[in-house]
Amino acid sequence: MSTTVCQVMAFIVSSLGVAGCIVSTAMDMWSTQDLYDNPVTAVFQYQGLWRSCVRQSSGFTECRPYFTILGLPAMFQAVRALMIVGIVLGILGLLVCIFALKCIRIGNMEDSAKANMTLTSGIMFIVAGLCAITGVSVFANMLVTNFWMSTANMYQGMQNVQNRYTFGSALFVGWVAGGLALVGGVMMCLACRGLIPEESRYKAVSYNASGRNISYRTGPYKVGSGYEPEMKARKDAGYEEAARSEDGRRSYPSKYDYV
Repeated sequence: MSTTVCQVMAFIVSSLGVAGCIVSTAMDMWSTQDLYDNPVTAVFQYQGLWRSCVRQSSGFTECRPYFTILGLPAMFQAVRALMIVGIVLGILGLLVCIFALKCIRIGNMEDSAKANMTLTSGIMFIVAGLCAITGVSVFANMLVTNFWMSTANMYQGMQNVQNRYTFGSALFVGWVAGGLALVGGVMMCLACRGLIPEESRYKAVSYNASGRNISYRTGPYKVGSGYEPEMKARKDAGYEEAARSEDGRRSYPSKYDYV
């Protein structure tokens, strides 16, 4: 698979994942009323992250937003924060990914810069997908806990048993959207390897001359053969021997030697 095709496919998959996260966060059917024991009812209740709704049998629907923040459970606010962080990271990853596509040239941008941007967008998509999956899973865990607590109270014969809630369609949309964003991020990280320029396999090797170094000077010079000190020593020794007399004493030249 070429780098361009991998990038484009990752961009499409990640875009679907981010769009799914936005839709899931905005949906009102995160939890729906369980109709197992009462299939025929005049009122159907469902709740979302931002408001709770009631739908009557006549088709009239009334929604009421949550007017408080501090009154909501801590886990509920954590789910909100995770979904918002996932959406923000996903949108930023899409913006970075557009400029990182290999098929789009912007000025003299090198492949190494595009590789870094591709890797950054991939990491953003992965984190966004994990945030979405974690938020939806935490909310689903809350529903399961409340469901079994309500069921236990109902079988114990307690009065004023509250309505039980089960999974809504927004949870499944969030799980699928988080998985798509995660897969798109992994594909984007794999596409980063194709944009990294290949290094040269052959490295330069420096060679040094085996002979002795010769220093060059601007003035005239005389290259020695290496035997001059020895010849000079022999010449000096011969002069010393000639300068000595037969009796072993050193003879000095007289003035008549120069005539």
